[in-house]
Amino acid sequence: MAYTDYYKILGIPKTASEEDVKKAYRKLARKLHPDLNPTDKEANKKFQQINEANEVLSDPEKRKKYDQYGEQYGENWENADQFEKARQSGAYGGQRRSGQTANPFSDFGGSDDFGEGQYSDFFEQMFGSGARGSGSRSTKFRGQDYQAELQLSLRDAAKTHTQTLTINEKNIRITIPAGVEDGQVIRLKNHGAPDTNGGPHGDLYITFRIAPDPVFKRVENDLYITLNVDLYTAVLGGEVMVDTLDGKIKLKVKHGTQNGTKSRLKGKGFPVYKKEGSFGDLFVTYNVLIPTNLTARQNELFTELSKMK
Repeated sequence: MAYTDYYKILGIPKTASEEDVKKAYRKLARKLHPDLNPTDKEANKKFQQINEANEVLSDPEKRKKYDQYGEQYGENWENADQFEKARQSGAYGGQRRSGQTANPFSDFGGSDDFGEGQYSDFFEQMFGSGARGSGSRSTKFRGQDYQAELQLSLRDAAKTHTQTLTINEKNIRITIPAGVEDGQVIRLKNHGAPDTNGGPHGDLYITFRIAPDPVFKRVENDLYITLNVDLYTAVLGGEVMVDTLDGKIKLKVKHGTQNGTKSRLKGKGFPVYKKEGSFGDLFVTYNVLIPTNLTARQNELFTELSKMK
Protein backbone atom coordinates (compact mmCIF):
# COMPACT_ATOMS: atom_id res chain seq x y z
CA MET A 1 0.00 0.00 0.00
CA ALA A 2 1.88 3.05 -1.29
CA TYR A 3 2.51 6.04 0.96
CA THR A 4 1.76 9.44 -0.55
CA ASP A 5 3.78 12.28 0.98
CA TYR A 6 1.33 15.19 0.98
CA TYR A 7 3.93 17.53 2.48
CA LYS A 8 6.28 16.84 -0.41
CA ILE A 9 3.48 17.38 -2.93
CA LEU A 10 2.81 20.87 -1.54
CA GLY A 11 6.52 21.57 -1.03
CA ILE A 12 6.23 22.31 2.69
CA PRO A 13 7.80 20.85 5.85
CA LYS A 14 5.83 18.74 8.32
CA THR A 15 5.99 21.65 10.76
CA ALA A 16 4.10 23.93 8.33
CA SER A 17 1.30 25.99 9.83
CA GLU A 18 -2.27 25.99 8.55
CA GLU A 19 -1.56 29.29 6.80
CA ASP A 20 1.57 27.80 5.17
CA VAL A 21 -0.55 24.96 3.79
CA LYS A 22 -3.07 27.43 2.42
CA LYS A 23 -0.43 29.60 0.73
CA ALA A 24 1.39 26.64 -0.82
CA TYR A 25 -1.84 25.20 -2.17
CA ARG A 26 -2.96 28.50 -3.70
CA LYS A 27 0.36 29.02 -5.40
CA LEU A 28 0.35 25.58 -6.98
CA ALA A 29 -3.36 25.66 -7.85
CA ARG A 30 -2.90 28.84 -9.85
CA LYS A 31 -0.05 27.22 -11.74
CA LEU A 32 -1.57 23.79 -12.38
CA HIS A 33 -5.28 24.51 -12.83
CA PRO A 34 -6.79 22.57 -15.79
CA ASP A 35 -8.10 25.80 -17.33
CA LEU A 36 -4.49 26.93 -17.80
CA ASN A 37 -3.22 23.50 -18.85
CA PRO A 38 -6.06 21.92 -20.86
CA THR A 39 -3.81 19.50 -22.79
CA ASP A 40 -1.15 18.85 -20.16
CA LYS A 41 -2.04 15.49 -18.59
CA GLU A 42 0.86 15.67 -16.13
CA ALA A 43 -0.27 19.10 -14.89
CA ASN A 44 -3.82 17.79 -14.46
CA LYS A 45 -2.50 14.81 -12.49
CA LYS A 46 -0.47 17.10 -10.23
CA PHE A 47 -3.50 19.37 -9.80
CA GLN A 48 -5.48 16.42 -8.44
CA GLN A 49 -2.60 15.53 -6.14
CA ILE A 50 -2.32 19.00 -4.62
CA ASN A 51 -6.08 19.09 -4.06
CA GLU A 52 -5.94 15.77 -2.26
CA ALA A 53 -2.97 16.99 -0.20
CA ASN A 54 -4.73 20.24 0.66
CA GLU A 55 -7.92 18.43 1.64
CA VAL A 56 -6.01 16.38 4.20
CA LEU A 57 -3.47 18.88 5.53
CA SER A 58 -5.91 21.79 5.83
CA ASP A 59 -8.20 19.72 8.07
CA PRO A 60 -6.70 19.44 11.59
CA GLU A 61 -8.34 16.08 12.36
CA LYS A 62 -7.38 14.47 9.05
CA ARG A 63 -3.86 15.85 9.29
CA LYS A 64 -3.42 14.45 12.79
CA LYS A 65 -4.50 10.98 11.66
CA TYR A 66 -2.38 11.19 8.50
CA ASP A 67 0.71 12.17 10.50
CA GLN A 68 0.10 9.29 12.89
CA TYR A 69 -0.65 6.50 10.43
CA GLY A 70 0.37 7.66 6.94
CA GLU A 71 3.83 6.17 6.69
CA GLN A 72 2.86 2.91 8.38
CA TYR A 73 -0.43 2.21 6.60
CA GLY A 74 0.05 4.02 3.29
CA GLU A 75 -3.17 4.78 1.40
CA ASN A 76 -5.22 3.05 4.13
CA TRP A 77 -4.26 5.60 6.81
CA GLU A 78 -7.84 6.86 7.14
CA ASN A 79 -9.02 3.47 8.42
CA ALA A 80 -5.89 2.59 10.35
CA ASP A 81 -7.25 3.62 13.74
CA GLN A 82 -10.15 1.20 13.30
CA PHE A 83 -7.78 -1.62 12.41
CA GLU A 84 -5.59 -0.81 15.42
CA LYS A 85 -8.58 -1.04 17.74
CA ALA A 86 -9.67 -4.33 16.21
CA ARG A 87 -6.13 -5.70 16.34
CA GLN A 88 -5.78 -4.83 20.00
CA SER A 89 -9.10 -6.50 20.79
CA GLY A 90 -8.19 -9.58 18.76
CA ALA A 91 -10.98 -9.00 16.24
CA TYR A 92 -8.91 -10.04 13.23
CA GLY A 93 -8.35 -13.58 14.47
CA GLY A 94 -5.19 -15.66 14.15
CA GLN A 95 -2.44 -16.13 16.72
CA ARG A 96 0.71 -14.03 16.69
CA ARG A 97 3.99 -15.77 17.18
CA SER A 98 6.06 -14.61 20.14
CA GLY A 99 7.95 -11.37 19.44
CA GLN A 100 6.26 -10.83 16.08
CA THR A 101 5.34 -7.27 15.14
CA ALA A 102 1.95 -6.52 13.59
CA ASN A 103 2.06 -5.20 10.05
CA PRO A 104 -1.22 -6.09 8.32
CA PHE A 105 -0.14 -4.59 4.97
CA SER A 106 3.35 -6.07 4.70
CA ASP A 107 2.30 -9.36 3.11
CA PHE A 108 -1.02 -10.33 1.59
CA GLY A 109 0.09 -13.87 0.87
CA GLY A 110 -0.73 -15.09 4.38
CA SER A 111 2.83 -15.44 5.71
CA ASP A 112 2.52 -13.01 8.65
CA ASP A 113 -0.32 -13.36 11.16
CA PHE A 114 -2.73 -15.24 8.96
CA GLY A 115 -2.49 -18.69 7.57
CA GLU A 116 -3.24 -19.29 3.90
CA GLY A 117 -6.75 -17.96 3.20
CA GLN A 118 -7.40 -17.06 6.84
CA TYR A 119 -8.01 -13.32 6.44
CA SER A 120 -10.45 -11.88 8.95
CA ASP A 121 -13.89 -10.62 8.00
CA PHE A 122 -12.97 -7.30 9.56
CA PHE A 123 -9.94 -6.93 7.29
CA GLU A 124 -12.00 -7.65 4.17
CA GLN A 125 -14.80 -5.29 5.17
CA MET A 126 -12.34 -2.48 5.69
CA PHE A 127 -9.97 -2.93 2.76
CA GLY A 128 -11.83 -5.25 0.40
CA SER A 129 -11.24 -8.83 -0.55
CA GLY A 130 -9.06 -7.64 -3.43
CA ALA A 131 -6.38 -6.87 -0.83
CA ARG A 132 -5.53 -10.56 -0.73
CA GLY A 133 -3.60 -10.09 -3.91
CA SER A 134 -4.92 -13.15 -5.71
CA GLY A 135 -3.01 -13.49 -8.94
CA SER A 136 -5.96 -15.22 -10.63
CA ARG A 137 -8.05 -12.05 -10.60
CA SER A 138 -7.87 -9.25 -13.11
CA THR A 139 -6.16 -6.09 -11.91
CA LYS A 140 -8.55 -3.41 -10.71
CA PHE A 141 -7.81 0.30 -11.01
CA ARG A 142 -9.52 3.49 -9.89
CA GLY A 143 -11.97 4.96 -12.34
CA GLN A 144 -11.38 8.28 -14.08
CA ASP A 145 -11.74 11.50 -12.10
CA TYR A 146 -14.35 14.05 -13.12
CA GLN A 147 -13.86 17.83 -13.21
CA ALA A 148 -16.74 20.29 -12.73
CA GLU A 149 -17.22 24.02 -12.14
CA LEU A 150 -19.84 25.62 -9.93
CA GLN A 151 -20.78 29.28 -10.33
CA LEU A 152 -21.64 31.19 -7.14
CA SER A 153 -22.45 34.77 -6.29
CA LEU A 154 -20.42 36.39 -3.53
CA ARG A 155 -23.46 36.37 -1.24
CA ASP A 156 -24.09 32.66 -1.90
CA ALA A 157 -20.45 31.93 -1.06
CA ALA A 158 -20.93 33.76 2.25
CA LYS A 159 -23.42 31.24 3.59
CA THR A 160 -23.49 27.49 4.07
CA HIS A 161 -26.04 26.01 1.70
CA THR A 162 -26.79 22.99 -0.46
CA GLN A 163 -26.85 22.69 -4.22
CA THR A 164 -27.51 19.86 -6.63
CA LEU A 165 -25.08 19.15 -9.47
CA THR A 166 -25.80 16.91 -12.44
CA ILE A 167 -22.68 14.92 -13.27
CA ASN A 168 -22.80 12.22 -15.95
CA GLU A 169 -26.62 12.19 -15.74
CA LYS A 170 -26.54 11.70 -11.98
CA ASN A 171 -27.73 14.29 -9.45
CA ILE A 172 -25.26 14.92 -6.64
CA ARG A 173 -26.39 17.00 -3.67
CA ILE A 174 -23.52 18.80 -1.94
CA THR A 175 -23.23 21.10 1.04
CA ILE A 176 -21.11 24.18 0.33
CA PRO A 177 -19.47 25.61 3.47
CA ALA A 178 -19.54 29.37 3.93
CA GLY A 179 -16.30 31.11 2.97
CA VAL A 180 -15.29 29.25 -0.19
CA GLU A 181 -12.98 31.22 -2.48
CA ASP A 182 -12.90 31.84 -6.19
CA GLY A 183 -10.83 29.08 -7.78
CA GLN A 184 -10.99 26.83 -4.71
CA VAL A 185 -11.31 23.14 -5.46
CA ILE A 186 -12.94 20.47 -3.31
CA ARG A 187 -12.86 16.71 -3.85
CA LEU A 188 -15.81 14.35 -3.50
CA LYS A 189 -14.44 10.85 -3.14
CA ASN A 190 -15.93 8.06 -5.25
CA HIS A 191 -18.13 10.38 -7.32
CA GLY A 192 -16.08 9.96 -10.49
CA ALA A 193 -16.27 7.30 -13.19
CA PRO A 194 -16.27 3.59 -12.27
CA ASP A 195 -13.43 1.32 -13.32
CA THR A 196 -14.49 -0.92 -16.19
CA ASN A 197 -13.07 -3.93 -14.35
CA GLY A 198 -15.03 -3.38 -11.17
CA GLY A 199 -12.48 -1.25 -9.32
CA PRO A 200 -13.37 1.77 -7.16
CA HIS A 201 -14.84 4.92 -8.64
CA GLY A 202 -12.68 7.93 -9.32
CA ASP A 203 -13.22 11.24 -7.56
CA LEU A 204 -15.10 14.40 -8.49
CA TYR A 205 -13.20 17.70 -8.31
CA ILE A 206 -15.37 20.81 -8.12
CA THR A 207 -13.89 24.25 -8.83
CA PHE A 208 -15.80 27.23 -7.44
CA ARG A 209 -16.18 30.33 -9.59
CA ILE A 210 -17.38 33.39 -7.67
CA ALA A 211 -18.72 36.27 -9.74
CA PRO A 212 -17.70 39.88 -8.93
CA ASP A 213 -20.16 41.64 -6.64
CA PRO A 214 -21.52 45.09 -7.56
CA VAL A 215 -21.14 46.36 -3.97
CA PHE A 216 -18.33 44.47 -2.25
CA LYS A 217 -14.78 43.67 -3.23
CA ARG A 218 -13.36 40.63 -1.47
CA VAL A 219 -9.71 40.19 -0.51
CA GLU A 220 -9.35 36.84 1.30
CA ASN A 221 -11.72 37.25 4.27
CA ASP A 222 -11.98 41.05 4.22
CA LEU A 223 -14.56 43.07 2.30
CA TYR A 224 -14.11 46.54 0.84
CA ILE A 225 -16.80 49.05 -0.07
CA THR A 226 -16.83 52.67 -1.28
CA LEU A 227 -19.46 54.89 0.33
CA ASN A 228 -20.59 58.24 -1.04
CA VAL A 229 -20.86 60.97 1.61
CA ASP A 230 -22.23 64.44 0.90
CA LEU A 231 -20.00 67.40 1.63
CA TYR A 232 -22.13 68.71 4.47
CA THR A 233 -21.97 65.40 6.40
CA ALA A 234 -18.23 65.17 5.77
CA VAL A 235 -17.72 68.70 7.11
CA LEU A 236 -20.19 68.68 9.99
CA GLY A 237 -20.30 64.99 10.85
CA GLY A 238 -23.38 62.80 11.05
CA GLU A 239 -24.66 59.33 10.29
CA VAL A 240 -24.82 57.33 7.07
CA MET A 241 -26.18 53.91 6.16
CA VAL A 242 -23.69 51.32 4.93
CA ASP A 243 -24.27 47.91 3.32
CA THR A 244 -23.03 44.73 5.00
CA LEU A 245 -23.68 41.08 4.19
CA ASP A 246 -26.27 41.13 7.00
CA GLY A 247 -28.07 44.25 5.73
CA LYS A 248 -27.64 47.98 6.24
CA ILE A 249 -26.26 49.45 9.46
CA LYS A 250 -25.70 53.01 10.71
CA LEU A 251 -22.19 54.37 10.67
CA LYS A 252 -21.05 57.56 12.38
CA VAL A 253 -19.04 60.00 10.28
CA LYS A 254 -16.68 62.32 12.17
CA HIS A 255 -16.77 66.00 11.37
CA GLY A 256 -14.02 67.08 9.02
CA THR A 257 -13.83 63.68 7.31
CA GLN A 258 -11.55 63.84 4.29
CA ASN A 259 -12.13 62.23 0.92
CA GLY A 260 -10.59 58.73 0.86
CA THR A 261 -10.78 58.25 4.64
CA LYS A 262 -11.25 54.61 5.64
CA SER A 263 -13.26 53.09 8.48
CA ARG A 264 -12.91 49.50 9.66
CA LEU A 265 -15.91 47.51 10.86
CA LYS A 266 -14.48 44.54 12.73
CA GLY A 267 -16.16 41.20 12.13
CA LYS A 268 -18.41 42.52 9.35
CA GLY A 269 -16.42 40.94 6.54
CA PHE A 270 -16.54 37.51 4.92
CA PRO A 271 -16.93 34.29 6.92
CA VAL A 272 -13.73 32.28 7.37
CA TYR A 273 -13.87 28.91 5.62
CA LYS A 274 -14.77 26.09 8.01
CA LYS A 275 -14.30 28.28 11.08
CA GLU A 276 -17.80 28.89 12.38
CA GLY A 277 -18.24 32.28 14.03
CA SER A 278 -15.05 33.75 12.52
CA PHE A 279 -15.26 36.64 10.06
CA GLY A 280 -12.98 39.08 8.34
CA ASP A 281 -13.47 42.86 8.51
CA LEU A 282 -15.34 45.37 6.37
CA PHE A 283 -13.38 48.42 5.21
CA VAL A 284 -15.37 51.48 4.19
CA THR A 285 -13.74 54.16 2.03
CA TYR A 286 -15.51 57.54 2.03
CA ASN A 287 -16.04 59.26 -1.28
CA VAL A 288 -16.91 62.88 -0.46
CA LEU A 289 -19.25 64.32 -3.08
CA ILE A 290 -18.66 67.92 -4.13
CA PRO A 291 -22.02 69.64 -4.75
CA THR A 292 -22.79 70.85 -8.26
CA ASN A 293 -25.48 73.16 -9.69
CA LEU A 294 -25.34 75.44 -6.66
CA THR A 295 -27.98 78.13 -6.28
CA ALA A 296 -26.98 81.77 -6.16
CA ARG A 297 -27.45 81.81 -2.38
CA GLN A 298 -25.30 78.69 -1.91
CA ASN A 299 -22.57 80.27 -4.00
CA GLU A 300 -22.72 83.33 -1.78
CA LEU A 301 -22.39 81.23 1.38
CA PHE A 302 -19.38 79.32 0.03
CA THR A 303 -17.83 82.64 -0.99
CA GLU A 304 -18.32 83.97 2.53
CA LEU A 305 -16.77 80.81 3.98
CA SER A 306 -13.77 81.12 1.72
CA LYS A 307 -13.15 84.67 3.01
CA MET A 308 -13.10 83.44 6.58
CA LYS A 309 -10.02 81.26 6.12
